Amino acid sequence: MKSLQKNFRALVIGSSGSIGSAFLSALTSHENCAFAGHISRKDNPLFDLTNEVAIEESLLPVKAMGPYELIIDATGALTINGHGPEKSLQTLNASNLSQSLWVNCIGPSILLKNLVPILAKERCIYAKLSARVGSISDNKLGGWYSYRSSKAAFNMMLQTAAIEHKRKNPNSVFVALQPGTVASPLSSPFVDPAGALTPQDSVKQMLSAIDQLAPTVGAHFIDYRGQKIAW
Repeated sequence: MKSLQKNFRALVIGSSGSIGSAFLSALTSHENCAFAGHISRKDNPLFDLTNEVAIEESLLPVKAMGPYELIIDATGALTINGHGPEKSLQTLNASNLSQSLWVNCIGPSILLKNLVPILAKERCIYAKLSARVGSISDNKLGGWYSYRSSKAAFNMMLQTAAIEHKRKNPNSVFVALQPGTVASPLSSPFVDPAGALTPQDSVKQMLSAIDQLAPTVGAHFIDYRGQKIAW
């Protein structure tokens, strides 16, 4: 992370997941990272993306350790209540749709609300794991209604927050990150691990990609190689 000041401070939300733990490991061992804070359900059972009060109370200790030059939100879920993505409109279920919106949009939006104020005043990066299926214009196969919709909804939240925060800090960078096809418990029912990236390789490339992003009016939407994804 050469674009951040030396001895930068980082925070990883969702640090017990495959990608989140890889982010935390990479930042903890980074020579220029002075502090890598983290929070997840594993280290704080109260952390619950479907409960606004629990989110805000769980964040109090890590907020007190700010400001941060780098905040990474690695939360999210593809399988909801034991059900994978819908293959057709007729399998859409209101309860699962609601849960997906909470975990992939509403909860992360509450995180955004609480964490943006503790971004550093100089160059800073707020990165949120997203998905290519969250792109409305790139939807060529259909299906996956709840997951697509929840990811697209949060993309709008991130874009709007980026525009607002730019007026306070022109050096801030907001980015939605597609990590590639990563071998993890989240993706295992849907991808062949033999052809997938390891979490460590994905994270290494994502950190390199966000390090090269320039501040813009609004958020970036890129894949792990730094290639732009259409909103």
